[in-house]
Amino acid sequence: MREQRIRTGWPPTVRRSGSGSGSGSSGTSALRHPRQARATVAVAVAGLALVGVLAPTPGHAASGPQPVASARFVPGPCPSTPEPVPGRCGFLEVPEKRSRPGGRTIRLAVAVVPAVSPKPGADPVVFMAGGPGGDAFGDMPFVIGAGVNRDRDLIVMTQRGTLYARPNLACPEIDRFYAEAVGLRYDAASTGRRLVRATKQCRDRLAGQGVDLSAYNTTENAADFADLRTALGIRRWNVYGYSYGTDLGLTYLRRHPQGIRSLAIDSVVPPQIVSLPWTWDSAREGINTVFAACAAQPACRNRYPNLSRTLTQQVRRLEAHPLTVRAQPPGGGAPVKVVLDGGALVNLLVANAVPAVDVPAALDELAHGDPGRFARARAAGATPVIGEFAHGLTQSVACGEWVPGYSRADLLAAGRRAFPGWPDSVLAQAPQLPFQHEACRVWNVPDRTPVQRVTTVSKVPSLVLSGTFDAKTGARWGAYAARTLSRSTTVLIPGIGHWVVPQSPCAASVLTSFLTRPTAPDTRCVAGLTPKPFTIVPARENS
Repeated sequence: MREQRIRTGWPPTVRRSGSGSGSGSSGTSALRHPRQARATVAVAVAGLALVGVLAPTPGHAASGPQPVASARFVPGPCPSTPEPVPGRCGFLEVPEKRSRPGGRTIRLAVAVVPAVSPKPGADPVVFMAGGPGGDAFGDMPFVIGAGVNRDRDLIVMTQRGTLYARPNLACPEIDRFYAEAVGLRYDAASTGRRLVRATKQCRDRLAGQGVDLSAYNTTENAADFADLRTALGIRRWNVYGYSYGTDLGLTYLRRHPQGIRSLAIDSVVPPQIVSLPWTWDSAREGINTVFAACAAQPACRNRYPNLSRTLTQQVRRLEAHPLTVRAQPPGGGAPVKVVLDGGALVNLLVANAVPAVDVPAALDELAHGDPGRFARARAAGATPVIGEFAHGLTQSVACGEWVPGYSRADLLAAGRRAFPGWPDSVLAQAPQLPFQHEACRVWNVPDRTPVQRVTTVSKVPSLVLSGTFDAKTGARWGAYAARTLSRSTTVLIPGIGHWVVPQSPCAASVLTSFLTRPTAPDTRCVAGLTPKPFTIVPARENS
């Protein structure tokens, strides 16, 4: 993996692209976001006419599997979700594998949420969730709360294999492993064997049910969205995706460009760079940018100097001598056993499990014998919602598109470049994707990198949003993707981590403006943004 200089400077950056080109190789992490308190919003539900099957538009020039005439939308009741869906629902029926005519079909839940405006734009917004394997309907309150449906209808579809789709590639076996793993060493070989065993159990169960796991990939996902547009009779729409949804959105734009008015991508994963080693590049950029922001605030710099050195010391100390403590999960309940080793500490930072504004204080407390903030964050994993996340889609995408082409030695070398001096036992596991090579050996799906690791080149107006504190999908990769999107606007939001729009009113405003004027969005709010002040705990409380 080619080393590149990390952006740590301020102020935030806004850039509009001219025509350009670029390509590259590297990869991405498990692109998930932690569940937060559900946003709420009042939305008037208006009537919506949903038409039946339409043939694909003539002149479609994309390569590979195409939307098929057999896809159909069927109106129906909305799924039973924690918060009622404020719109009309149904499901899209598509082939499980488009290269197999007459084969099995699958169903994908669809919701259409009316615009708040009484005079909405004619072109709706379609949302692509993260993951891969995330619950798109669970993300809906955040998208609505950010005002994405203010002036346009919002269309949400579950990606194939995810919650409310049929089949659902949930893996309770893996959920139960993660619940137990908070009390295990993060990167111990014995922990890896447990994960691989749970992965194999899920694979065997799904395959026994007749699921063709090779069909659950980004190419088929993109074709599902192309089929949805034609099945709903929509001439043009706007695409908004975050995290893995940007990988999907860029793939969709490359393979099925017709009918896309604009593309907005948030926390960006360019498809051409997807591989395990890239996770260390993104982790380094996000963590170091948090430390640079602390150094830019005098109170933080004076109270917490040398954060990089402190982190290295704690990673090395915990890896050599893990801490075992009891901690109460943030959501309540009885305290659970938690093991904090170097790998667990690093992954809590990458996952933003401790809010960025608290990270300097948490590291300082840890160095002075108080692991409480990190222990409580680790304990949160003890209470997963079984079946909410579709680990089966994660594995099929990761094993077919992210893992091939890079060895364990490549991954370790990338880790050593990112964080010299850290233990190899930590650096040998990709952040958020531990033991992935071993898991892919039992998941056993074909290598799809020749058709998926491809640069998207397009003149479709695009908005590229990144948060400077993002340690999952490093901020610089937004600008990287924009190099081949010749009519793009790149926006960097300081002090924000993964999935920018729900966390930043300014980013939400920029997105709304972009949907109105895709070639000239209003980005003026970005100029005055700075990271929030970091938490400062008096030194006497740490002793």
